[in-house]
Amino acid sequence: MAACTEMVSAKGLFYSTANTMRLLQTSAEDQPLVVQLYGNEPEIMSRAVYQLCSMGFAYFDLNCGCSVNKVVKTGSGAALLKNPRLLLEMVSAMTQHAGAGRVGVKMRLGWSNQEIVYLYLAKPLADAGAGWITLHPRTAVQQFTGRARHQALQELKTVSSIPVVASGDLFTARDALQCVQSTGVDTVMFARGALMDPAVGMRYQHLLQGRRDLPSNRDFVLRLCREAIDVYRRYSTTRAVLKLRSLLPRMMRGLPGAKELRKRIILCKEWQDLEEVMTSAQRHPETQ
Repeated sequence: MAACTEMVSAKGLFYSTANTMRLLQTSAEDQPLVVQLYGNEPEIMSRAVYQLCSMGFAYFDLNCGCSVNKVVKTGSGAALLKNPRLLLEMVSAMTQHAGAGRVGVKMRLGWSNQEIVYLYLAKPLADAGAGWITLHPRTAVQQFTGRARHQALQELKTVSSIPVVASGDLFTARDALQCVQSTGVDTVMFARGALMDPAVGMRYQHLLQGRRDLPSNRDFVLRLCREAIDVYRRYSTTRAVLKLRSLLPRMMRGLPGAKELRKRIILCKEWQDLEEVMTSAQRHPETQ
């Protein structure tokens, strides 16, 4: 399975803004790593991929699925679905430096129900050198409302000559396994599901191989939280404590005592503060 960075602005990368460069922080364990980019200018996108290739990155994903207003109002993200020609130019610009098969496209069904384009784009994307298509089977207008139309994944798989990756409403490993089995897609991309359970990818692999699912008890989740803290501490600065203050409570959701743990975590400012909270939670579960 591939790891994926947060969505990175091609223009921000071109101008080497501090926030953009921070999003590219990674580690040797994140292999293969796919950098997800967004933008609306083929030339800027080409230069961004060239820069990333020179930094050692090899796989890229063009985001054509984000429907957040600050992204689509620039003509990026899901707004590209309203301009298929530009979308294909973006893919060609990326493959110019990355090479064929090393660029994927994350997209939705279309901008709206009146502008469905996912089936039409399958062959042109392959011809442009795309290596895979990730489909979130909602329209951009829907954002995250309603239910993902998984039947559309099966339809895309039928007409696509390149691998199809499923996204949308895959909150658990069992959701993903059922989706793959019912649609025939090649694999899955976890989004919101991974935020709530960073072990969801491992759980999916276990189920796919017919093995027993990983535990979901308090000890297992707290161990994952501890591992997340260790990774951030090893590769980042104290600034990461702020990110962990929102990440860890999501990981702990549903555990006994999670509410009290959240209250303590959001007050943490230093690594030592997090260490004390986690040590207390693991040693004295009855007091949480």
